[in-house]
Amino acid sequence: MSLENSHKSVGLVSKEFFTFANNAPLRLESGASLGPITVGYETMGSLNKDGTNAILITHAFSGDSHVAGYYKEDDPKPGWWDIMVGPGKPIDTDRYFVVCSNILGGCMGTTGPASTNLATGKAYGLDFPVVTIGDMVRCQKRLVDYLGIKKLLTVTGGSVGGMQVLEWAIRYPDMLVSAIPLATTTRHSALAIAFNEIGRQAIMSDPHFNKGDYYGKDKPNLGLALARMIGHVTYLSDHAMRKKFGRKLQDRETLAFDFEANFQVESYLRYQGSKFTRRFDANSFLYITKAADYYDVKHQHGNGSLMKAFAGVKAKVLVISFTSDWLYPTYQSREMVKAMKKNGLDVSFCEIEAECGHDAFLVANDRQASLMRNFIDRLGLEEGYHAF
Repeated sequence: MSLENSHKSVGLVSKEFFTFANNAPLRLESGASLGPITVGYETMGSLNKDGTNAILITHAFSGDSHVAGYYKEDDPKPGWWDIMVGPGKPIDTDRYFVVCSNILGGCMGTTGPASTNLATGKAYGLDFPVVTIGDMVRCQKRLVDYLGIKKLLTVTGGSVGGMQVLEWAIRYPDMLVSAIPLATTTRHSALAIAFNEIGRQAIMSDPHFNKGDYYGKDKPNLGLALARMIGHVTYLSDHAMRKKFGRKLQDRETLAFDFEANFQVESYLRYQGSKFTRRFDANSFLYITKAADYYDVKHQHGNGSLMKAFAGVKAKVLVISFTSDWLYPTYQSREMVKAMKKNGLDVSFCEIEAECGHDAFLVANDRQASLMRNFIDRLGLEEGYHAF
């Protein structure tokens, strides 16, 4: 079935909340402790009686738990991966119990810097401890246990979500049957760290940042918008930007010889930046990008060896990269696949031809849809699971 012809939606969904670490704070990898911790999450489909037909989806940097469906009938748009998740879609909610949660440090329902610090009665701000990809995954594990899931059929996600997929496979090898990391890396390159640092500096240089204590006051929206504009460029490709914008002018026939948005691409980036400030917290931007920059599989799990880092993995793995992704280019996916194969893992790899850059995993692509559908369904048959 073509992705373009798959229009069925999972329908109305709602965000739920799970709180833990009330009496015993969670010890973070930084050495700090945090608690209580609330996780915002959404589920679709039904868990079978054995608790074995579950799929965990991990979101990218600025994503959230709203992976598919609608919150209300007149929502202008569905969840961020509605093209992939729903009845009859590659991640089929008629067959699988799908879970997606907001990450620790986020601002979409899970405890983060905008949350209230019970010790002070005010938002944490920069008093919130630095968190890691590992900390995020440990919170997801608590949620999975709470939901009664015995084993995950697969964990999948792209970009920073893909880092979480790798962490799941390494940290909880007996908990998942398979892993599907998309458009991701085992550690950031200097280029990726550089772009994140520019974004962080844009936020912290905003006159309203106030050392992270801006809640209830003017927010550092100019800095956050600029950070988003910088990041958004890295998600696209040269071809995509040439095809979409070229050097087309914005609402004019000649250059205005001023510093307004003369070109369509300028107007587009300003719009994306402004829109982002209406839904995201600037401090969460700092914390999540820092967690991504800190992630380093071979040093955190392999004592400097990527092969050793994957030595304990038991899951079957499908790695997907995209030809135009210059943020996490294909050579980085090939490195992880090579290390996995040296450990004798059952790993498949595909580089998909795509023109739209790093964000390709979020865009309708029949090749990706077919690969993931066949991989997941084959695993279901091999595991002998039964739906509901």
